[in-house]
Amino acid sequence: MFEPDTEAGGFTVTIPALPGCISEGDTFEEAFLNIKDAAKLYLEDVRDENGHIPSESRGTMIAPIEVEV
Repeated sequence: MFEPDTEAGGFTVTIPALPGCISEGDTFEEAFLNIKDAAKLYLEDVRDENGHIPSESRGTMIAPIEVEV
């Protein structure tokens, strides 16, 4: 999930299937590359600790909604 960082600029990125895996970047492209690196390191750590990499069987879906207030 790419979220604009309104205070510092750029983007903060998380992967819901990998709790605690977070990165950022000054541009979307930089944030994209950084989260790929973060995910690789995260999964390597999980593998080294547990001996295997968990699989995500359900996909995460994100959709915009409109709410009247």
